[in-house]
Amino acid sequence: MIPVEFDYKKAISVEEALEALSSGDSKLLAGGYSLIPAMKLRLNQPSMLIDIGGIASLKGIEEEDGQIIIKAGTTHNDILNNDLIKTHLPFFHEAASMIGDVQVRNRGTIGGSLAHADPAADWPALVLVAEATIDVVGTGGKRNIKAADFFTGLFTTALAENEIITAIRIPIPANGSRMVYLKFENPASRFAVVGCAVLRSSDKKTTIAFTGVADYAFRDTAAEQVVSGKILDTNTIADAMNAAVYGVNVLSDNFASEDYRRHLAKVYLKRALQAIA
Repeated sequence: MIPVEFDYKKAISVEEALEALSSGDSKLLAGGYSLIPAMKLRLNQPSMLIDIGGIASLKGIEEEDGQIIIKAGTTHNDILNNDLIKTHLPFFHEAASMIGDVQVRNRGTIGGSLAHADPAADWPALVLVAEATIDVVGTGGKRNIKAADFFTGLFTTALAENEIITAIRIPIPANGSRMVYLKFENPASRFAVVGCAVLRSSDKKTTIAFTGVADYAFRDTAAEQVVSGKILDTNTIADAMNAAVYGVNVLSDNFASEDYRRHLAKVYLKRALQAIA
């Protein structure tokens, strides 16, 4: 439980962090609740840690042009207690309340969680279902990545080695939209064994995303097609349950077998749809 020797640099700007990131085998340190445990187990052995936790431009939540912009260094606790989030994205508020414990919520960041892309993390399902865009900057300039294109595999994203997430842009749902995030959590870590996020607009367009189920969070387009444009009655919800996680390579581990996790996904989709019906 002791990491290998490494250098440490505290960056005071994104530009300084990018410069340090381009030299050698370096890793960014935001909250550290994912990276530090991996380093202690020597699953990750960077030669340098670049601390971006003090960069002011990476913190804050604001409303702009019909979007809620969450800066990447914003903590889970900041999201939990923000009035814009409570008003426009209440299921982000719900998700933040379910993350870890007080210490994790006070230090962990949304950008760090997305970059780490743990298959059991909460935020990936939320940004997918909200059809968010992830702003990144690297030595080659800036780009915007749709959440649907961001998660590519187990702990793998579309983020390049020399890029930093700067913000997450979430379109404000139209008036009358309903949204919910529910999860069956590991009792020790509070990571999602299965997490289900649903967003349903006033015109009955519905987006559904799961986390904890597969190697990475995903939109369940088959279940979406069943419920979009329809009244959420008993038959429609049952049809959505039957369609859910079809063809998905479901995880099996110490916490839940493949069959049980598949069953949980269907149950939590049912509960989520019932909650917004």
